[in-house]
Amino acid sequence: MYKLNFDAAVFEDMTALGIGVIIRNDRGRVMVASSSKSHAVVDNEEAEVLVCRKALEFVVDAGFSELIVEGGNANVMHSIRSDWVDLSRLGNLYDDIRCLAACLRRVDFHSIRHCANGVAHSLARYARNLSEDIVWLEDSPPPALEALF
Repeated sequence: MYKLNFDAAVFEDMTALGIGVIIRNDRGRVMVASSSKSHAVVDNEEAEVLVCRKALEFVVDAGFSELIVEGGNANVMHSIRSDWVDLSRLGNLYDDIRCLAACLRRVDFHSIRHCANGVAHSLARYARNLSEDIVWLEDSPPPALEALF
């Protein structure tokens, strides 16, 4: 099993969203990490849902099939695990996440405390000054070294 952590950083002054994603193996070794920037969002829930969807798109494309997915917003993670029809403005995004998760052999969604998601948050904050996405393969991402160790 691999563990995927994701986080968002909202840059209100830039009307942008920072995205941080890291996947580690069962020993904590970095398999892949990314930092990217996206368009502005309305609120924290939208930010977390968008970042979770982008993270799952990333892992499906990369070929991972068994994951523990950890995010910092308990309400978002609960909504993803739920099988009720979400008619809210974000309902289609939740459906996208469930559809992507169905492509995986095994996936478990968990919420974690913000302080336990420091690496993904560091990568999301690093995106502030990026003009293009950055991906680190089997290498510890320099912007998150302090949080990683």
